[in-house]
Amino acid sequence: MRVSKKGRSVQQMLGIETFTKYGLMTEGGELLFYKVAPTNISVLSTANIDIKIYHLQMLLSSIPDLEVICTDNCECFDDNKSYLQVLAQTESNPLVRGLLEKDRDMLTGMQAEMSTARQFVLVKRCKGLKPEQVFQTMNHVQKAIAEQGFEVQRMSKKDIKRVVAVYF
Repeated sequence: MRVSKKGRSVQQMLGIETFTKYGLMTEGGELLFYKVAPTNISVLSTANIDIKIYHLQMLLSSIPDLEVICTDNCECFDDNKSYLQVLAQTESNPLVRGLLEKDRDMLTGMQAEMSTARQFVLVKRCKGLKPEQVFQTMNHVQKAIAEQGFEVQRMSKKDIKRVVAVYF
């Protein structure tokens, strides 16, 4: 007997088909992911900040369909914290209730520590390209990002999974 699924998988809801050699295949084409190291502009002079902005403008002008993702570098613990709060409210044993509160406080602390770290990802969508064309595009985009003075690296499957988990 075959069991049918009532709902769609998360992968289907996001339009993700599979991981490829270079990125992520979606209904809208293959996505190539690049991690860009953030710059601490609080220590830069106004002139250097203007230069960074100019380089970003040049990059976006040379590759206008480049997509930018900026996220906190952590998962959201809100559902877990809410669950622990509900458990603590219904728990009759004061010792267990205290432990649940400590767990919730620990998650709050972890989230606060991790949320200050930002993650910048540039995404290039390749639609209708052959694998060798995707490879050429991938190298061209990485070179263009580096030429504008940004520290860039292609993201691995593991890195892409983490970004998708944090973003969604």
